[in-house]
Amino acid sequence: MRKMRWTAVTLTVAMAVSVLSACSGGNESAGSADGKDSKKEVANLNPTGMPIAKEPVSLTFFTGKAATNGNNFEETLVWKEYAKMTNMNIKFQLVPFENLTEKRNLALAGGDYPDAFYSARVPSSDLMKYGAQGTFVKLNDLIDQYAPNFKKLMEKYPDLKKGLTMPDGNIYSFPSFYSPEFLPMLIGTPLWVKQDWLDKLGMKEPATTEEFYQYLKKIKETDLNGNGQADEIPYAGEGINPLIEQLRGAWGFGNRGLGHKFVDVDPKGGDLRFFRTDPGYKEVIEYMRKLYTEGLIDKEIFTIKTAALFAKGQKGVFGATINPNPKTQMNQTGYFGLGALKGPHGDQLYSHVKVPAVWPGAFVITDKNKNPEATVRWIDHFYGDEGATFYFMGIEGQTYTKTVDGKLEFVEEITKNPNGLTMDQALAKYITWLGGSYPGYVQQKYFKGSETLPESVETGKKAEPYAVKELWNNFNFTEEETEFRSTVGKDMETYIGEMEAKFITGSQPMSEWDKYVATVQKMGVDEYMKIYKQSYERYKSSK
Repeated sequence: MRKMRWTAVTLTVAMAVSVLSACSGGNESAGSADGKDSKKEVANLNPTGMPIAKEPVSLTFFTGKAATNGNNFEETLVWKEYAKMTNMNIKFQLVPFENLTEKRNLALAGGDYPDAFYSARVPSSDLMKYGAQGTFVKLNDLIDQYAPNFKKLMEKYPDLKKGLTMPDGNIYSFPSFYSPEFLPMLIGTPLWVKQDWLDKLGMKEPATTEEFYQYLKKIKETDLNGNGQADEIPYAGEGINPLIEQLRGAWGFGNRGLGHKFVDVDPKGGDLRFFRTDPGYKEVIEYMRKLYTEGLIDKEIFTIKTAALFAKGQKGVFGATINPNPKTQMNQTGYFGLGALKGPHGDQLYSHVKVPAVWPGAFVITDKNKNPEATVRWIDHFYGDEGATFYFMGIEGQTYTKTVDGKLEFVEEITKNPNGLTMDQALAKYITWLGGSYPGYVQQKYFKGSETLPESVETGKKAEPYAVKELWNNFNFTEEETEFRSTVGKDMETYIGEMEAKFITGSQPMSEWDKYVATVQKMGVDEYMKIYKQSYERYKSSK
């Protein structure tokens, strides 16, 4: 009997251990196996130089795709060549950017995620959440050992490390990082106006919000293309927010850059300010309302998609627009970018400036990746001059040439395509950085996209004296803070966006503004600001 009791106890303990092992994902035995695998994979790694892997490595990356990209990344020149160089074969699972968030969330929630997320715009909240769970690989030591290019960047720009470090002290991602000295890139999408229409109207370049309004109004009233139809569109763009973000600096709002769309600093007292309900911000919305209700903004602004916008723009009917460059996006020349417009109270701030680490979660390695060291080496190449030049420009003699003074220029097949393709269309078979959010380091010397064309550089020069002086990187929040921001905070931000659209279209009278502000206040502004201040303090003190 005693023997039977001991047998039962032994069996019960064994079952309990088995259950615990299953609940923890079999960490102990998996760890042992992983340890062997890890040693095997590191043995397959060349610590420096090319190829990265001694024996071929195959990985799958969940990948964001812009409308301007081709449909098969593996067939583009850069990735075919890089596979040969590294001995690493990457399968890019392409997901259109418009479906990206939904697909990425489903993959993570269901556990059906790949070796890495590439150009997948993983938000900071997910970096913290899935990093703490172990789904995303902690990169601190891996960067230290296998990412010399990126390590050097973090040492040169301490704010970069601040923006990537989560509240738990860990880094879980590689960013899309724009050189802080490259202002046209940080601007990204200027407010363009059509020079020949200004000339026909006998008007000078708009320097104030009132002059910009008068320019749009004249376009509405004049058959500038002479076809006898009222088909000119004073302003067109994708969504209303880019225009608001361009113009609100004329009222002094958004003074810490585009990384902070609801909070900036009150210039009067130096305190954090929730500016979207500020009494002065009402004037920004009233100005936008005037443009929209007078027919100076494309009626499709709230619904039009990128491809449809560019197709419409190719007809040459836009008096003003916001995008990287009408030349590359719509094959339209003769546009130039406006600088900081002066507002009715004398404010003149160029507020449309992105944070340098514009997409902190541009590249994330998951726990399914059996080759994290090799993967870190694979991505780090693009944060150095050699890799970045290759990524953005392709191969010398094939896609670009060097001038006598060392400048890089795309070949004429790309810049003046004989088949009438836009520059983006001609580039698509060679590279995949079109559409943005790519992991890598962007400098003017080797990035030859829309932002480095002469008119874009000129816009940067005009904007520089008035550009945001103290750019904040994105703040990172604890899981508890994120819970509030993703529920109450998200509801509040969504409500604000919806109400601004209603005020602008005229479906909501401006007399309801105070009631709207009171509603936002009740939704939790005080708690929102308390959390923001906590995160700001951490950001300031982070090393």
